[in-house]
Amino acid sequence: MNDSYQGGAFGARGFGGGGAASGQHLAEVIDQLRSAFEQRVAPRMARGDVRAAVLALLAEQPMHGYQIIAEIEQRSGGAWKPSPGSVYPTLQLLADEGLIGAEAADGRKTYSLTDEGRAEADAAADRPAPWEASGTGDGPGLGALPKAGMALAQAAAQVRRTGSDEQVQQAVTVLDEARRKLYTILAQD
Repeated sequence: MNDSYQGGAFGARGFGGGGAASGQHLAEVIDQLRSAFEQRVAPRMARGDVRAAVLALLAEQPMHGYQIIAEIEQRSGGAWKPSPGSVYPTLQLLADEGLIGAEAADGRKTYSLTDEGRAEADAAADRPAPWEASGTGDGPGLGALPKAGMALAQAAAQVRRTGSDEQVQQAVTVLDEARRKLYTILAQD
């Protein structure tokens, strides 16, 4: 990240003496955090990655669309959760290519590989799955840190929007303490 996140960025010096200026600066910091996590920690996956992920998962067992989305999110440690707007068109494309078939059961379409789809999945089996190749699956909870950071930023934004000056100052103190504790974790080596 840039220098604005180092030493004292969340301290009283970083947010001023309170009031509207304090809230405005807090909003800027939160926007910077959100942008940093979106750009550097949670990269967008390439279009072909959704296709490869769907084929890899369906090679294991038949699934419906939301199962596929949830499984990708889980295997990537929360770092990658494809949208229905990318998964369902991919499923339709794979069906049009004859690589998967759909069977309706309990009001849901369950997708499975055809023989042609199994051959394509088998051919790709020696390559890492997209959630592994991207580095998103390299270790337990790798996606948990950016997710927790975003949740913290959202909570801080809520305090800024609806909290009193005293509550904003309390939030600044909590954030400053959290920053110090994070650096303490790194210093333990």
